[in-house]
Amino acid sequence: MPNDDAVPRFPSTPARSILPDWYPDLLDRVTSHITTGHRRAVSAANTEALSSYWAIGSEILNRQESEGWGTRVIDRLSADLKSRFPGAKGYSPRNLKYMRAFAAAWTEPAIVQQPVAQLPWGHQMLLLDKLDEPPLRLFYAAAAVERGWSRAVLALQIEGGFHRRSGKAVSNFATAIEAERSDLAQEATKDPYLFDFLGSTDGWRERELEDKLVEHVGKFLLELGQGFAFVGRQVRLELAGDEFFCDLLFYHLHLRCYVVVELKAVPFNAAFLGQLGLYTAVVDDILTKEGDKPTIGLLLCKNKNEVVAEYALRGFKAPIGVAEWTSAINKSLPAEFESALPSIELLEAELGDRL
Repeated sequence: MPNDDAVPRFPSTPARSILPDWYPDLLDRVTSHITTGHRRAVSAANTEALSSYWAIGSEILNRQESEGWGTRVIDRLSADLKSRFPGAKGYSPRNLKYMRAFAAAWTEPAIVQQPVAQLPWGHQMLLLDKLDEPPLRLFYAAAAVERGWSRAVLALQIEGGFHRRSGKAVSNFATAIEAERSDLAQEATKDPYLFDFLGSTDGWRERELEDKLVEHVGKFLLELGQGFAFVGRQVRLELAGDEFFCDLLFYHLHLRCYVVVELKAVPFNAAFLGQLGLYTAVVDDILTKEGDKPTIGLLLCKNKNEVVAEYALRGFKAPIGVAEWTSAINKSLPAEFESALPSIELLEAELGDRL
């Protein structure tokens, strides 16, 4: 019979209940250091990979321009690189051509050192495939970095013309919200909102639209943008014995406030603002907690007269935005939007300040 004393014993993990009170704080701090270190390592590796890809693409581009050879050289180069670096991935003819396009798109190597370099190679290829103009490409790269878009979400935003719609709602935020939050609130809007995931909406009434948006709430939240959290639909509000029901209620995590969304399947009418203003006031009184900011209203109409909406909002103290919704969008870029796109230098400066 084996001797128990001869069996090696390993110390068991102590239970959390017997550890000092400060242990959870230690765990959180160490976890934070590990997470931050891993993120920095991944970011640094990605930046180095992009720098290498740009250098490779630049070599190919320069030699091709000076010697005038075709794609057969890239095919040969791919085979020889695989021979010199067995097991290495990323040097297929297709990827080498993307490297060449990458170097052609960003003629200055400094661009790869900007925060945009945090985007993975898959994002970079998508930008090259979908966008021809450098300012527009950099606009979407900056948005993807700031908002944490996956490659699939980036593709959806490009297809949906995010650059034409972001921050475009008619609002009174500049006068109704304190300065440090008004720009963020305006940036959180769009015009129009694209509900293409609903299919044809011809002849729909508000309740049908609301039903479908709640049914597809994940896609609706994606269209609303980063920071929106769904609270409920037809939320009951009681005031002096009377009941009111707001269509959709959200909470914005960055603005730290509730957002009441009213849906209309008809053109904008100034009378809609009174109803929405009432809802935001009641939500402020019965739902907000300490630390919450004043509730924002967002009115989504089938269409609107911009001038009428602007004048109608002048008399309101409650922060309200007015925008259109549509199930299909014109993907062409009007001249006024194209000229309004920020320059590469401005986007780089803003990214440098934010990241």
